[in-house]
Amino acid sequence: MTRVTHTKVCGMTRLDDVRVAVEAGVDAIGCLVGLDYEVPDRIEADAARVLFASVPPSVARVLVTHRTTIEEVTELVREAGATAVQLHGAFPLDAIPELRRHQPHVSIVRCTHVVDEASLEQALRAAEVADRVLLDSRTANRIGGTGRTHDWSISARIVERSPKPVILAGGLTPENVGEAIARVRPWGVDVNSGVRGPDGLKSHARIRAFVAAAKGHGIR
Repeated sequence: MTRVTHTKVCGMTRLDDVRVAVEAGVDAIGCLVGLDYEVPDRIEADAARVLFASVPPSVARVLVTHRTTIEEVTELVREAGATAVQLHGAFPLDAIPELRRHQPHVSIVRCTHVVDEASLEQALRAAEVADRVLLDSRTANRIGGTGRTHDWSISARIVERSPKPVILAGGLTPENVGEAIARVRPWGVDVNSGVRGPDGLKSHARIRAFVAAAKGHGIR
């Protein structure tokens, strides 16, 4: 039996991009709200609410944030109308159970950056408290949207050992997502920079191609 890979397009800023992703069959859209640095696809919570309101209930509405306190995260989730929150910064693991008490109906995704062997244990600790674990790449000055892949062999070992679903991110594109799924076997995949066009905006053709490639490489 083949399982279709959960697919998310992140860094959404325009209604047309959201519409195309939904029509292509995406399972989740993500908006970057409350980041520690300026990026072109960072938006405010009220703008995210407009985008989230345009998708059907079957599509998850993921607030991606660097905020590190329960109060800040809770407020952003409420303002945006998100159904999931992706903790992509230094939010402490031991505060996640309390965050869950504040947001009992919101899925909690915790990011782990795959850098070296130590990342495996970090991801497994995150899996103890979060609903899902997201594996991403980082650079000296960015903790997401880097356009770079990481060591998929480490990611594959995390998938094998994690008690929770694992989402693979970092440098994924329509061209390599099939190989990534085959090698890592994640529950889901997440793309941002890999579906941008030469103008820096989301490319509708690349969104469609990414979703088709991800859905076409289900896991047996």
